[in-house]
Amino acid sequence: MTLRNVVAAAALVFVATAPLPVSAEVPPNLSAIVAAWLASPHAKRDAEAFTHWNEEGAVEVECARCHSGPGFIDFVGADGSAAGVVDHPAATGAPVDCATCHNPAAVALESITFPSGVTVAGLGTSSVCTVCHQGRESGDSVAAAVAGMEDDAVSADLGFINVHYRAAAATLFGAAVRGGYQYDGKTYVERFVHPAPLNSCTGCHNPHSLEVAMTGCVACHKTSETISAIRTGTADLDGDGDVTEGVAGEVATLHERLGQGIAAYAAAVAGTPIAYDAHVYPYFFNDANGDGAVGEHEAVFPNRYASWTPRLLRAAYNYQFVAKDPGAFAHNPRYATQITYDSLENLSQKVDIDMGGMTRP
Repeated sequence: MTLRNVVAAAALVFVATAPLPVSAEVPPNLSAIVAAWLASPHAKRDAEAFTHWNEEGAVEVECARCHSGPGFIDFVGADGSAAGVVDHPAATGAPVDCATCHNPAAVALESITFPSGVTVAGLGTSSVCTVCHQGRESGDSVAAAVAGMEDDAVSADLGFINVHYRAAAATLFGAAVRGGYQYDGKTYVERFVHPAPLNSCTGCHNPHSLEVAMTGCVACHKTSETISAIRTGTADLDGDGDVTEGVAGEVATLHERLGQGIAAYAAAVAGTPIAYDAHVYPYFFNDANGDGAVGEHEAVFPNRYASWTPRLLRAAYNYQFVAKDPGAFAHNPRYATQITYDSLENLSQKVDIDMGGMTRP
């Protein structure tokens, strides 16, 4: 891409949105900034995240703040409307562009309210990221849905509750915002804190390309060549006997075992085999042939799993919570392993799950 094309692309970003008061100062590395943005998921205007509502002609109000640049601008009040709400449906195919984040209203954000109703202040530059990367449900949603029900009774009133995608901020703040389902009688960690300057979203992620800067990690974790190889403790969390693998491996194995526990419980207690597909809503389906996988004919909405018990729903919610934050091992590994371990332990009250060797952090 030539410099002329890069600058032209940057100009189109601003033209595509309503005129907003943005800085008139052009950064000296504008071409590199725009090139990084164009290669990022935020710029993919033809992605499902920005085109899902094409047939309707607009992104609905409930989704617009994160799935349309103009919708986000509406949410923060940069268009002159009230802040904190989206007033009307927004344009489809309108990605997160320069004007979305670089406007006075977005820059002034300091506190964000999470789906649990908890407001976190003092977020600084991370506020803009947190608006969208917090999920749309919390453990409180699950607790409210199953309140007063018997743990192992199938209820037609229950359906899967989906945290939504890339809820990194909910993982990061852990128990403080109750993003995951937290079992009664258990203690959970709150925010996972890195030393400055790696204590903000843009301290680790390039704000335009979204890529993680590994150089900042290896400055402290000198023996790790990749982010997934980093670990700071010696406990065998997943019980596989390997205490040298990165914490990412510990989280991944625990998560895999939770999936197996969910399948065992669904078949033995709920009475209907279950299978999971990470790419098809609503993710959990009836496993008609009992092979543990979702076939093409099974991954359809009419075949969605409907034999939910409170115990199964809690575990499935936490399974999805970890699944939809692929960086959970870095954002808050202790919280991710705590909710996964507790889900397994709770399921083990009804089905045989070998938790020997596992350690709850």
